[in-house]
Amino acid sequence: MKAIIVIPARLKSTRLPRKVLLDLGGKPVIQRVYEACLKSELHHEVWIAADSDEVFNLCRQFTSNVVMTSEDHPSGTDRIAEVAKDIECDIVINVQGDEPFFDAAIVDKLIMALQYDEAVMASVCAPVQNVEELHNPNLVKVVTDVNGYAIYFSRFAIPFLRDSEVEDVSVYKKHMGVYAYKAAFLNRYIKLPVSFLEGQEKLEQLRAIENGYKIKMIEVASIEKGIDTPEDLELALKKIESNGIV
Repeated sequence: MKAIIVIPARLKSTRLPRKVLLDLGGKPVIQRVYEACLKSELHHEVWIAADSDEVFNLCRQFTSNVVMTSEDHPSGTDRIAEVAKDIECDIVINVQGDEPFFDAAIVDKLIMALQYDEAVMASVCAPVQNVEELHNPNLVKVVTDVNGYAIYFSRFAIPFLRDSEVEDVSVYKKHMGVYAYKAAFLNRYIKLPVSFLEGQEKLEQLRAIENGYKIKMIEVASIEKGIDTPEDLELALKKIESNGIV
């Protein structure tokens, strides 16, 4: 099965404008993400979905695999679908454009999951590390069934412990916003109307669940934080310098 990675690169991010273009140890953030994705062993191609001439022109300096997409897409999923519809493939992986330390082994696990599973989507989770993460609405939580399929995603701590206090936060799982789609399903998915649950939580993956589709969750030990704030950028710079990353 042919698997491609598509990285949506949006210029007008809300909390840290122009973050994909920001310098991170001599390379823009988006280039760091692109190079991280290339380390996947099972992918066939890596593409960048740009939303502006500025992003497009910068990306062309380090790869020819960049496509100009509409400025009006409501989500990153719609943006990657515009790219994927013109590329013959079986699996499409959506990696966020602000994940410079992304572990490419995750891509391989997602590809393997969709090759041998009935699910039409796959994503990633990891144990919550502390109480602050558990109650942070910007850190999405997920619960799964015994077979590893997502039951629900929420910005609240789920499940709610009715008869006890939280003693071990690692029983909760946080969600990482990297997705794999079977290409045929991706085309159907973007045509589905925004679902009720999606509208309330502002989590587009709930659209799939509410319409009866399965999402296979791959659990990893930990998740690298993306760059959302100036503080995140500063921490990323320190990591680049301390680890001698070129």
